[in-house]
Amino acid sequence: MELCIDFGGTEIKLAVTRGDLVLATDSVLVRGDAGDLATAATASHEFLARTDAARPEAVGIAVPGVVHPITRRMLHANAKYDYLRDTDLLAWASDEFQAPAVIENDARAALVGEISATGSAPGERDAVLVTLGTGIGTAALMNGTLVRGWTGHAGILGGHVTTDIHAGQCPCGNIGCAELLASSWALRQHSNSADSRSDYAPTVKDLFTTDDHADLRDSFLHVWGATVVTLIHMYDPAVVILSGGILRAGDAVRAPIENYVRQHLWASLEPPRFVVPPEPQFSVARGLSVLARTLTNTSPRSDEETS
Repeated sequence: MELCIDFGGTEIKLAVTRGDLVLATDSVLVRGDAGDLATAATASHEFLARTDAARPEAVGIAVPGVVHPITRRMLHANAKYDYLRDTDLLAWASDEFQAPAVIENDARAALVGEISATGSAPGERDAVLVTLGTGIGTAALMNGTLVRGWTGHAGILGGHVTTDIHAGQCPCGNIGCAELLASSWALRQHSNSADSRSDYAPTVKDLFTTDDHADLRDSFLHVWGATVVTLIHMYDPAVVILSGGILRAGDAVRAPIENYVRQHLWASLEPPRFVVPPEPQFSVARGLSVLARTLTNTSPRSDEETS
């Protein structure tokens, strides 16, 4: 049995897993300060007690930032969870739960979850995952191996590819990033500058449930489409997995992105298959479970290729 802890933007998500099965889930709101680590520990112990779970055999931890491939510590998360930067979360998990732990970027973990036996693209060896929501998270798999790069940044910065060189500066330091132009954060900035009421801010969901912001919706879809085209040009995947809360809108999001890709893809590339996970809320937990099982040698299949 594995305990999975996902440090998300607004909440810490918890799950107990066995193999590819998610047995139970819970969550706790984050405050955005160093106290969140103690909150995660307390909430995890209470969660394990409520679910009558034994001491976990392994712990999987997901963070919304860059994880160093050697030290396995989070290097940077673009102003999110700054207090976790360079924190030894593996030692923290070992002390708290007396179990070995693995730490991974949340988008990479989600990709591992979606290519697992119970995911939306089981067994795929060349895939790209894009999560759309508060920001834009990405991950890539080539020939069965997660793309990491020399310092752990490869594959996960798809939200920070330039899609408009004439746009402003992104908080990351780059110019005209996709995340600057088409994310929940971007929508708040746009709304506040366009409306005199400081509390007015439609959500990304509003773009796809009403026609009040059709031009902005089209702009978001074009930015997302351009981002996916760039990722396909970079990694040549057989499948593109579109995930995140906004994909509850289904074909209203997927179809325009897929159409944009087909119109702008390099001519000799074969268009990849597009997949929307039916249970995206379990993607990270499934992936963490797969990665954690490599620590205990209890995996029902070989997972070394995705670690």
